[in-house]
Amino acid sequence: MNAVLPEGRAAAATTRAEVEDLLFTEAELLDTWQLNEWLALYTEDCTYLVPSTDLPKDANPDRSLFYIADDATRLKERVVRLMKKTAHSEWPRSRTRHLVANVRILADDGDEVVAGAAFITARMKNGSNDQFIGSLRYRLRRIDGELRIAEKRITLDLENLRPHGRISILL
Repeated sequence: MNAVLPEGRAAAATTRAEVEDLLFTEAELLDTWQLNEWLALYTEDCTYLVPSTDLPKDANPDRSLFYIADDATRLKERVVRLMKKTAHSEWPRSRTRHLVANVRILADDGDEVVAGAAFITARMKNGSNDQFIGSLRYRLRRIDGELRIAEKRITLDLENLRPHGRISILL
């Protein structure tokens, strides 16, 4: 699929393989609970968003209720909390498997890349198996030659979270 480029702009240098490498690395870091390394994939001004399942795709956390609407500071605090034994919802830690598929570059203006993907995250804990299914939308920015995540928006396809309890893992 071709990226959508503004008229007169040169072709983007970012490839789908490069985006896939970043997303697959992110998934592995989450599955192995290397959360500080995972956090290093994000920009200093990043956002991590999980809108509630009844909101339109373009919902804004400033006007609507989101399950998670973290900026960089809140995301760092979330990682610190999840790494402690006092994070009762994740101690002992869940085992997870993040699967990412259908990765596409949706837009590339040369400074930022918008990418989409589908995901399934399986969580196993205390004899329970939960699946979170949905789509991912990323804004990626190249910093010092490396792609970094400026925004990750997770849209769950679930009708509600009641069977899964609360989201205590990173999707």
